[in-house]
Amino acid sequence: MAEETYQGSFYCVKCKAHRDAAGAVSVTEKGTRMAKAKCPECGTNLTRFLPKK
Repeated sequence: MAEETYQGSFYCVKCKAHRDAAGAVSVTEKGTRMAKAKCPECGTNLTRFLPKK
């Protein structure tokens, strides 16, 4: 099974703007799905919480 990815809008705290990026989806211990990526402008780590499937 291939690793799940998320392609969409993240909010960059450093740039204070929404950025389009692609990132890997992981699941926390509590079962929350979250996508992690890098900001294409400044390289800051981006995190977006996703709804449950």
